[in-house]
Amino acid sequence: MLTHSPAFSGFSVDDIEAARAFYADTLGLEVRSENGMLTLQVAGGHPVLVYAKPDHRPATFTVLNFPVPDIDTAVDELVGRGVTFQHYDFVPDPRGIQRGWGPSIAWFTDPAGNILSVLETAAG
Repeated sequence: MLTHSPAFSGFSVDDIEAARAFYADTLGLEVRSENGMLTLQVAGGHPVLVYAKPDHRPATFTVLNFPVPDIDTAVDELVGRGVTFQHYDFVPDPRGIQRGWGPSIAWFTDPAGNILSVLETAAG
């Protein structure tokens, strides 16, 4: 029944305007606003829905991953745009980049505390 449905992902935030500013102005994504919700236009053509939820609680896992060809360049560019990367105990890199198992990856959060990442892939 759902085999041909163009599925898309979504997650909540506590402040839709702060989310719009972050995703559009800080990350540089095309963001559409309709019916009090945002649609993030990401490469590949599948939109991501962002909606306001008064009792929003950020997920404890990564809700959105951005594949990139070079993790160091991506981290540098995002830091230059004001993004702060997370530093986890299991990641010794002072910039917060996890290397050595799986793809190199670095995590950051949006204004609502949702966890996002950039990860280095050949297809990034």
